[in-house]
Amino acid sequence: MLEYVWLIPFFPLVGVIINGLFGKKIRNEAFIGGLATAMVASSFVVSCGILIQLIGMEPEQRVFQKVLFTWIQAGTFKADIGFLVDPLSAIMIMVVTGVGSLIHLYSIGYMHGEEGFYRYFTYLNLFTFSMLLLVLGGNMLLMFVGWEGVGLCSYLLIGYYFHKKSAGDAGKKAFVMNRVGDFGFLIGLFTIFWWLGTNHNVWTINFVELKQASELLPFGGVVTFATLCFFLGATGKSAQIPLYTWLPDAMEGPTPVSALIHAATMVTAGVYMIGRMNFVFIKSPTTMLVIACTGAATALFAATIGMAQNDIKRVLAYSTVSQLGYMFLAMGVGAFTAGVFHLMTHAFFKACLFLGSGSVIHAMHHALHHGHLHDDPQDMRNMGGLRKKMPITFVTFLVSTIAISGIPPFSGFFSKDEILWQAFSNPYHGTANVVLWAIGTIAACLTAFYMFRLVFMTFCGECRINPKVKDHLHESPLVITIPLMVLGLLATFGGFIGIPKLLGDLFGGIPNRFELWLEPVFEKSTEYAGQYAHAGTHYGHSVEGGLMLLSVGVAALGIGIAYTLYIASPSIPQRFTARFPGLHQAVYNKWYVDELYDFLFVNPCKALGRFLWKGFDVLVVDGIVNGVAAVVRGFSGVLRYTQSGFVHNYAMTMALGVVVILAFYIFR
Repeated sequence: MLEYVWLIPFFPLVGVIINGLFGKKIRNEAFIGGLATAMVASSFVVSCGILIQLIGMEPEQRVFQKVLFTWIQAGTFKADIGFLVDPLSAIMIMVVTGVGSLIHLYSIGYMHGEEGFYRYFTYLNLFTFSMLLLVLGGNMLLMFVGWEGVGLCSYLLIGYYFHKKSAGDAGKKAFVMNRVGDFGFLIGLFTIFWWLGTNHNVWTINFVELKQASELLPFGGVVTFATLCFFLGATGKSAQIPLYTWLPDAMEGPTPVSALIHAATMVTAGVYMIGRMNFVFIKSPTTMLVIACTGAATALFAATIGMAQNDIKRVLAYSTVSQLGYMFLAMGVGAFTAGVFHLMTHAFFKACLFLGSGSVIHAMHHALHHGHLHDDPQDMRNMGGLRKKMPITFVTFLVSTIAISGIPPFSGFFSKDEILWQAFSNPYHGTANVVLWAIGTIAACLTAFYMFRLVFMTFCGECRINPKVKDHLHESPLVITIPLMVLGLLATFGGFIGIPKLLGDLFGGIPNRFELWLEPVFEKSTEYAGQYAHAGTHYGHSVEGGLMLLSVGVAALGIGIAYTLYIASPSIPQRFTARFPGLHQAVYNKWYVDELYDFLFVNPCKALGRFLWKGFDVLVVDGIVNGVAAVVRGFSGVLRYTQSGFVHNYAMTMALGVVVILAFYIFR
């Protein structure tokens, strides 16, 4: 089955070609959506076969490279179009194709009646192809092709409703901010390639060969520079401080796009890249600390903004930024397995949450449209009481909210608790570990608060939609609710494949199968602790158990506060905002970061553009061009009188010419 790994990206590419070339003429939604979904589902089937084959192999044999053909060759350097299959890429293709096929199926119902139906599914298949190219690429250059491909598709899908200025601006914002990160990715790639080549004559960008040559890389120095550049790329793609502001604006795209790109796939590309290049990152303690601090700060900062948003999708957007911060925190403390584990569980519950919000928006839009009302269908202040109208959406949304809050035994508990434990107990950052753990724990409390605030405002209490259309609220069709139910089950039980050792020992020695699965990929991580890290302290099960109970306790505290403020005493939030209007406005306006960026970067660039246009282009360039034209016009204005069109004038001119010539020869 491994030989057929090329079929995984090939199937979505077939969907792109057929729908892209013929979809506008076919105009059959069932065929267009069914084809696109079937192509991704076919990739999922092949991925399952590959995973099963890998499971049956010995751990040291679970690395397979499939080269299709040589792409670039110059001297000893060679870049192939080839794919790398190992435990890490196997997990990623399962997530991309599994969750992706569910989102494609969901989109058939959600996007029904859209004028650009074929265009949407063409973009969605193209995105899936690019993401699979990114995670399966056997070298950094092929990964970068997929990296740029998902960036292009995010621009197309975020700006899908291009007739809306806000959607067009959001697409351009995402595109530009990701290009900033991509610059860093390329510089890091060139640095590693140049250093290994000039110092050790190892001219390669192949991941397997780079891992074998990683012992040649020095600790710190040039590796720190290269990994910081790579991290800049990851910061842009995975929406970390300071390049996170594009992701909330990306909610202008259709809701299934948010579920696929901004929950399960594209935004996790930066986490995957660090995991894939762990043997390089582990050589730089400085970069690892920067990653950990950035992740912790992003987790907390985005969580504070999510507390005051009223748009249901924007709450989930800032939640995504915050959860990505947890993943980077894990990567920065050397807990690569925990970061990938949270990447997977997050794909389950966050995709379910986004699709659940889409189900709510779908129902709200239908009801408001029936009553010819123009209220915002995404504003939670217009919702309430929807659990009775939409029971399937409510239950799946609730279990996913419990999962993201870190309540056992739901999936988010296992992955988030592992990150917090590793942040506290890792031997890499000394006294900073306690600070990192504390920030992550506070962010966990805020996460539980704002997510249950969302649930209570949307599904509980009295329905606040216009009474004229209340009876038109109803559950979404099966094509929408089936993906919700599958993702809800995964959000509930998906964490059991990564039970921590503490709980595994309590239940008869159950191993952490997820950690064992990824162990060969991250086997070099011990070098960091052995050579450059602080001599960390060994903590017993009692400390781990106490911190686990504390993390569950702070999550329960957040839920309790949300219940008090939005169910038991709903007048408290209004009194709080009235008493502290400045604080509320700052949080509601996202701490004015966008305005700060406008002041520091956007407006100066606009002013520079206007200066170059009016001061240089208009005055200098246009002045030179127009000046030459004026000179030519002046000469031509004089010479035009010699071309009168009268024969006697031409005869007289000829006679004068003869006289001049004769005079010249006579009197010379």
